[in-house]
Amino acid sequence: MNYLEAVPAVRRIDTDRDDLFAIDVVGHVTAADAENLFGLLEAAYALHPKIDVLVRLIDHDGVDWVDVSDETLEQGTAHAVEHVGRCAAVGEPNWVPSAQSLLPASSPVEIRHFEAEDEASAWEWLGARPLAPR
Repeated sequence: MNYLEAVPAVRRIDTDRDDLFAIDVVGHVTAADAENLFGLLEAAYALHPKIDVLVRLIDHDGVDWVDVSDETLEQGTAHAVEHVGRCAAVGEPNWVPSAQSLLPASSPVEIRHFEAEDEASAWEWLGARPLAPR
């Protein structure tokens, strides 16, 4: 393994809203990255009973879903329904239809896809903006 393989595919984005969980998903997402993401979401749920989510895809190259435990996926879906209000997906591929198919038909979660060039609209829809890195 070289040092580049150890870089996490999921990276937090600081925002001006405490109850907004925003991330970049860069390149290929391993099972370890996915497990880490679910852990980060659990921490966000512990701080805020309701959150919004922004996922920005950058050079996305797939997810190793088959290597993520069924229990993690089931808990992740159930907790998303319980805690997430809105989710903005920015970039390609558009995974919104797949995500919606995992949620119950009566799910209160609003999910919208935005093209990369329309990222500002995603932030506006969520009533937030990213903070500049320090």
